[in-house]
Amino acid sequence: MARKMSYISLPASLLLSSKKKHELRGITNHTSFWVVLLVASACVFLLLSACRPPPPPPCTKSQLLASSSLPHNLSDNTREEEFWKQPDDLGYRACVELSKEYLKAGASEGQARRYLMVVVSGGLNQQRNQIVDAVVIARILEATLVVPILQVNVIWGDDSEFCDIFDVEHLKHSLRDDVRIVSSLPSTHVMTRAVEEKKTPLHVSPSWIRSRYLKRFNKQGLLLLRGLDSRLSKDLPPDLQHLRCKVAFHALRFAEPIRELGSRLAQRMRKQGPYIALHLRLEEDVWVRTGCLPGLSSHYDEIVREERKNRPNLLTARSNMTYHQRKLAGLCPLNANEVARLLKALGAPCNARIYWAGGKPLGGMQALEPLMKEFPNFYNKQSLALPGELDSISKKASVLAAIDYIVSVNSDVFMPSHGGNMGHAIQGHRAYWGHRKHITPNKRQMLPYFLDKTISEQDFNIIIRSLHNESLGQPEFRTDKPGRDVLAYPLPE
Repeated sequence: MARKMSYISLPASLLLSSKKKHELRGITNHTSFWVVLLVASACVFLLLSACRPPPPPPCTKSQLLASSSLPHNLSDNTREEEFWKQPDDLGYRACVELSKEYLKAGASEGQARRYLMVVVSGGLNQQRNQIVDAVVIARILEATLVVPILQVNVIWGDDSEFCDIFDVEHLKHSLRDDVRIVSSLPSTHVMTRAVEEKKTPLHVSPSWIRSRYLKRFNKQGLLLLRGLDSRLSKDLPPDLQHLRCKVAFHALRFAEPIRELGSRLAQRMRKQGPYIALHLRLEEDVWVRTGCLPGLSSHYDEIVREERKNRPNLLTARSNMTYHQRKLAGLCPLNANEVARLLKALGAPCNARIYWAGGKPLGGMQALEPLMKEFPNFYNKQSLALPGELDSISKKASVLAAIDYIVSVNSDVFMPSHGGNMGHAIQGHRAYWGHRKHITPNKRQMLPYFLDKTISEQDFNIIIRSLHNESLGQPEFRTDKPGRDVLAYPLPE
């Protein structure tokens, strides 16, 4: 809806009389005219700025207490029922409806002449996003996609190949009407010199891709792309957005051994009822990259500071902010104590079974003690697995992350302690298949109450529930905010 323009009256001192206008005409060729004009413009700008309405203030403690939709004195059974209750999906159902024009075009003849190779990097979920976009780019260029090459992960030292993690034949079969996929280059192209692109700009459009590559692609017949992370626009035509969803939620499934092991662990979690899955970002590199501190002790804080000092390039953004400023801005991962307080406030019963996904926390099990104290039924893949069940994959970080993904997607409630590729991927997956409960911690607004020592536990719980009424996995449109990824927010596409 268009916003009405507001008009203001300028003071007489800023309005020029006819005499003044006449005088100004005589100095138009002099510097003083531009000084006068600059000063007048600055005054007008300041006046306009002063007239803008201030942003709405955050809700006060009393407003949050009054806005709670639930009675303040809930029985334990009622709180538990409310916690496990799934959000209203508003009738939305998963579907990938491609247009008649898209279906008619199908896999074109040009795909037999043009071959696209891609090298994907990063962790498991970064790789998944890049594989999805590689399929879409192959469709845009009407090219055959060679099964992507997984770059060795420098941080985790994982040398897994595509077929170790993903079901290649299922990918080919599922996308047979969209993009032709082959396991390797044909002999006719093995000696071909590829057109290589290492630095594709961010968020490029389909027209940019065609204009950039198609002419050379037709001539050479082979294109090699690297570093596709966030290179393709988040806003694509509907058919290509649908293709993204089709790849991510249907075609790109994990290899059978991973699926079977992940399903077994999920079944063991569910054996005694519903369970929570947490993605905890407590690893040393996460604290270093975010510019935050774990808060375990001065010893561990100093380890993080020293690592950040030795490797300043690891700090991802906003290097001018202090740790405290980052914390209050909601830019830091929640530690185990904060996760435990949040879950308790939201009504998680103390006997809830919790599966935690993630790498080794800085500080080891000490870092998890606050959570284990409040929720003793606390498991991960190592504690759930039978003796020897993980031996063959113990050093395969991407495979272990895939196990975490499967158990988390199948949980009754999922919550990440910090944003990231895995949290967003699971959020989108759960939304696509029925809007399963997904708690998004409202860190920026809730942390001041975590630091308030004067607030009672009852009031704290009411406030935290009020702050999360709309953050429990309800249908949320991607188009409500710019730059959202359809794989995290599959509605409405």
